[in-house]
Amino acid sequence: MAKKSVATLQTGSKRLTKAIKMVKKEGSNSYSFVETIISPDLASEWLGKQ
Repeated sequence: MAKKSVATLQTGSKRLTKAIKMVKKEGSNSYSFVETIISPDLASEWLGKQ
C-alpha cells in the first residue's frame, strides 16, 4: 500500500510543493521514502509514477 503526502511551500513569487512517496525496495519486503520539491501541477504525475 502506498502512502502519499503533499505539503505546499511558498517562496517569493514561486509556489512549490514538497511531495513524499513510500516506495517498496526491490528484492526485499522493506519500504523507503522518496521526497522531492516540485511545482504543484507536476505533483500528481510524480506521485503516480512507480
